[in-house]
Amino acid sequence: MTSGAGATGLSHEPEAFSRLQARLTSMFRGFSEQDTPRTVVIVPSLTMDREVLANIAGAHHYEERMLCYLMLLRLPRTQIVYVTSHPIPEPIIDYYLHLLPGIPAQHARKRLTLLSCHDGSGTSLTEKIIERPRLQQRIRDAIPDPASAYMICFNVTELERDLALSLDLPIYGCDPDLLSLGSKSGSRKIFREAGIAMPEGFEDLSTSDQITDALLELKHRRPAIRRAVVKLNEGFSGEGNAIFAYKGAPEGAGLRNWIRDRLPELAFEAKDMTWELFEGKLLAMGGIVEEFIEGEVKRSPSAQFRVDPLGQLEPVATHDQVLGGDSGQVFLGCTFPADEHYRLEIQEDGLKAARALAEKGVCGRFAIDFLSVLEGNEWRHYAIEINLRRGGTTHPFMMLEFLTDGCYDPASGSFLTPAGQPRCYYASDNLESPLYRGLTPGDLIDIAALNRLHFDGACQKGVVFHLIGALSEFGKLGVLCIAPSHEETEALYRRTTEVLDRESSAV
Repeated sequence: MTSGAGATGLSHEPEAFSRLQARLTSMFRGFSEQDTPRTVVIVPSLTMDREVLANIAGAHHYEERMLCYLMLLRLPRTQIVYVTSHPIPEPIIDYYLHLLPGIPAQHARKRLTLLSCHDGSGTSLTEKIIERPRLQQRIRDAIPDPASAYMICFNVTELERDLALSLDLPIYGCDPDLLSLGSKSGSRKIFREAGIAMPEGFEDLSTSDQITDALLELKHRRPAIRRAVVKLNEGFSGEGNAIFAYKGAPEGAGLRNWIRDRLPELAFEAKDMTWELFEGKLLAMGGIVEEFIEGEVKRSPSAQFRVDPLGQLEPVATHDQVLGGDSGQVFLGCTFPADEHYRLEIQEDGLKAARALAEKGVCGRFAIDFLSVLEGNEWRHYAIEINLRRGGTTHPFMMLEFLTDGCYDPASGSFLTPAGQPRCYYASDNLESPLYRGLTPGDLIDIAALNRLHFDGACQKGVVFHLIGALSEFGKLGVLCIAPSHEETEALYRRTTEVLDRESSAV
């Protein structure tokens, strides 16, 4: 991860940041009424390892995923300042504003300030803003009352803390001093503290010798093991993972050398990753080794939680993640809610870890990922990792909340509209095809309108697109399909892909 220390010379002032965050706590006590004036500054920077992000097609367009926060403009006295690397095309903004329930789009647009760095480099957005004092001043000028303003970021590192101190704005998110709790190593420690089942493994590894010893000990503890996973502490969407296969492993004293000699043959999830590059990242950020959980029927559910600035913890949602990649570890999308047979079980397990995180001062939204295996008629769950950031399951759930004005019921693990009707969704960040390249945002909106691929507020079901800016160059799009049942959401998704394929082929 890129370090923010020294970027502005402010990261060494933890007391100043604590005072800043204390403002957020007092501020939220006055936000009980919907018409309370507030300004939300959104900095959707993916402040992560550049080389890992480079393997994600159109990664810089992921800044658009937080456009779901434009739905806050339904609150008539809320102002939003949205900052990006590149300007967001106005048709995309218009698309979101016309989804707003109960507020004229023109009224909302007047309360939205869009600012851009006009910088397409691989540097994180937050670094770009820090390097532009005049842009920072424009952010300040767009805030009517700094006493009722705060920042929301995709993830919070030392860089975001530096920016917060420079702008004198608190952040609704996790203090960077606690980020290690959400690393792969930190996650295992939290799971152990909370008494949650997790794969057999080892954390805090940083050298090839330590990886070798961990793989050796894992084989001793699990003699029948077939595969293990080596993970970088700060991997993203599975791109920092690699598989080690024990096939052909000798017995006895020669096993350690056999393992060491085969480390360069790790099966990496990230494209173009090599052992030399992986070893360097391991030395820089550390990592873990754990058993690869085998099973004929496996799922990858997650439980999402929120700790507000007042310290109140609540379960937010459960999802079944849709994973891909050679070994099924790369995040592609999700379905909500998770399977009814186990969603309350993972919510309860997740709550154990969430309580441990809240006690340590974690704030904001976060998710806990599991791997679930069907053994006979029972599901067995293994906690895999903690994501102390807004991830791939955050924006679709927020859109569901904002569009329907419904709420999540922790007792049943379902989502209900104000009329008491259930709602589910299928969401993907990776609807991708070479056929879609060249389609502009305007083309997509035309196709959606002509084929009625839109969200209908009257029946509270339909399709919402995101990552629209990645469509023309990368042929990549995000989609959210909302309906009363999983069967209907999947049918909506199939229809959406069929329409896009047909319309793209017809040109």
